[in-house]
Amino acid sequence: MKWRLRLMMLFEYAIWGAWYVTVGTWLGKTLHFSGEQIGAVAGTTAIGAMISPLFVGLLADRLFDTRRVLAVLHIIGAVLLVVAAQQSSFLVLYAMLLAYSLCYMPTLALTTSLAMRHIDDPGDEFGAIRVFGTIGWIVVGLIVGAWGVEATASPLHLAAALSLVMACYCLTLPATPPLARHQRFELRHAFPFESLELLRDRSMAIFALASFLICIPLQFYYAFTNLFLNDIGVVNAAGKMTGGQMSELFCMLLIPWFFRHLGVKYMLAIGMLAWVLRYAMFAFGAPGELMWMLWVGIVLHGICFDFFFVVGQIYIDREAPPALRAATQGLITFLTYGLGMFVGSWVSGVVVDAHTTANTQSAAHDWRPIWLFAGTCAAVVLVLFVLLFKDRKSTVGNAATVAN
Repeated sequence: MKWRLRLMMLFEYAIWGAWYVTVGTWLGKTLHFSGEQIGAVAGTTAIGAMISPLFVGLLADRLFDTRRVLAVLHIIGAVLLVVAAQQSSFLVLYAMLLAYSLCYMPTLALTTSLAMRHIDDPGDEFGAIRVFGTIGWIVVGLIVGAWGVEATASPLHLAAALSLVMACYCLTLPATPPLARHQRFELRHAFPFESLELLRDRSMAIFALASFLICIPLQFYYAFTNLFLNDIGVVNAAGKMTGGQMSELFCMLLIPWFFRHLGVKYMLAIGMLAWVLRYAMFAFGAPGELMWMLWVGIVLHGICFDFFFVVGQIYIDREAPPALRAATQGLITFLTYGLGMFVGSWVSGVVVDAHTTANTQSAAHDWRPIWLFAGTCAAVVLVLFVLLFKDRKSTVGNAATVAN
């Protein structure tokens, strides 16, 4: 069963990694979309993340078997990706990818809940299953990079094919019927209103605010890094970007040691500092003798992601009452992958356009001020967080929590 769930995670995240990393390059270099348009397309997943809790709570918790919901969503998603790949008009393409994101983003939570239902000890076993999602992202990134199709619509076709495979595979998984079939659905089941009470605590409120704000400069990376690397002449940019996911796997192993010695506050601060350093590396790096700076910026992804987002999840699990832990995790996900990424997609697009010289054939980007702007935003959030956030609990004994 565990290997079947691992394969499910591998397909699930390979689908996302197949198109999302390189879509900005296709839109910018081939379709000549503006930075604001590229940012808007990247932000479709954020809208999906904001709406998906309502969708998941209604369908999978109360109406249908989770595996069938997954299969239907991935089949619809495959069709939408194929249609999107044929488009050259921004409005139509945006509508197709927005519809796709509304189908795909709920499947992230659904695959997690399905896996949790079919293992004995989620705290001990889920990590070894979820890590295959990262492996899937790495593998598909290496394929796209070696294929040399980053500036084409081929990654969307690859994602569509993987979606069909995933849909068929989901139907082979064990039955996962809804657990709340006989309960009336209410809005509070989908959106964690109760967890808003926790924001009365100053430290939790500052953490939530910092989580939202740091995701604004974060979207610069997701929306524009592949376009940036291709723009400056980096060969096999998509393949090289998988170095970030590889470092993510390695940094995950370091979390217990750092947690014992640094605690929540300084691990979160290191995670934000890594974003500042990453953007500085991108601002001054270049192919050739300065390629090492670009590599450092890519590999810092492990610290950027694990030390902030993973440690943040641990912090919520520790601070929130047991009855509100899941709801509070949902609230932070809404603030980060939803609202924060959505605002970041708009801001990043505006900033990129402000430093772009366009003509009828191509667009020339002045990348240094773009990355310095993103790095400055991350630095401001970091300073405010360090000055205002206080972790009242000691780190003694928390390593065991992290290890689990």
